[in-house]
Amino acid sequence: MMEKKPDIDDGFGSCPIPIHSQSNVLLGHGSGGKLSADLMRNVFLPAFNNSFLEQLNDSVTLPFSGSELAFTTDSFVVDPFFFPGGNIGSLAIHGTVNDLAVSGARPLFISAAFILEEGFPMEDLKTIVASMQQACEESGVILVTGDTKVVDKGKCDSIFITTSGIGGMGNSPRISVDRAQPGDKIILSGAIGNHGIAILSVRAGIEFETELLSDSASLIEPIQEILEVSSKIHCLRDPTRGGLSSALNEIAQSSKVGVELDETSIPVCDQVRGACELLGLDPLCVANEGKFVAVVGEKDADKVLRQLRKNPLGREAAIIGEVVKEHPEMVLMRSPIGGKRVVQMLAGEQLPRIC
Repeated sequence: MMEKKPDIDDGFGSCPIPIHSQSNVLLGHGSGGKLSADLMRNVFLPAFNNSFLEQLNDSVTLPFSGSELAFTTDSFVVDPFFFPGGNIGSLAIHGTVNDLAVSGARPLFISAAFILEEGFPMEDLKTIVASMQQACEESGVILVTGDTKVVDKGKCDSIFITTSGIGGMGNSPRISVDRAQPGDKIILSGAIGNHGIAILSVRAGIEFETELLSDSASLIEPIQEILEVSSKIHCLRDPTRGGLSSALNEIAQSSKVGVELDETSIPVCDQVRGACELLGLDPLCVANEGKFVAVVGEKDADKVLRQLRKNPLGREAAIIGEVVKEHPEMVLMRSPIGGKRVVQMLAGEQLPRIC
């Protein structure tokens, strides 16, 4: 019998609904939201279907010589490639180590492949490479191999970077997008939307009274610290493309559970909130590069939150909601006036080339 969905407004603040059948690739297929999920389900999974790919986590856990390794790969096409708080090089390292960290792994080694457009300034390349080296040093990882290709002028937009990373699992508990359980608390490590709005501010020429920086950062340290104090961390996710809304919908759908959020508990800085109101964007759909979501057993939630707030990257951490049995595979949010709305996965592309 089909379950009746709750009678709740799902239009206000939601992202546009995509066209379900496309004959060509759209920008939205790279959004990290619904179109990206459709691309994976309809194109890639049928072609390469296997138990490892089906994990659909930010990195895959692989058996290796009696132990386990985590492996991930990612590409970076951010525009502009220099932005407040970082550049495409530091972003590439942070994005890769964070995908490993949210699997519970300790990142160890990275590869990097560069596609460069003919005429790209050598000084810019040196600056980007130097920022990558610094990010590797800060993250405790080593860049061990790579590749470089140069294409004709006009055949590539300046610079694209593809990275892969390997990490050791050690004795980390199994952390996966499909392990959320009713009663779990949802912890967000800090204010959302800074990265996406920092990028947009450069593109659109938006000026703030105080400079808004991308939150791009390595999350290895705060994640390892909370793993040391609790074995009841069931899911970890970094809400990059698609933002918090897509990350929580992925957890709800994979775990077959419902999620309920408290809007007043979700930290959003004034610049991000103001820019989103001005431009008609939903902060929950805006990309982040230095935040994570933790789904934690109820009894350990306060302990994990206290530990997280001790780290500079987690000072604004908050419990923003809980996992429930009701309305499985749906994310609902309580407003300040007591109503509820459906938080949908990002449908199209709010901000293309955000990472």
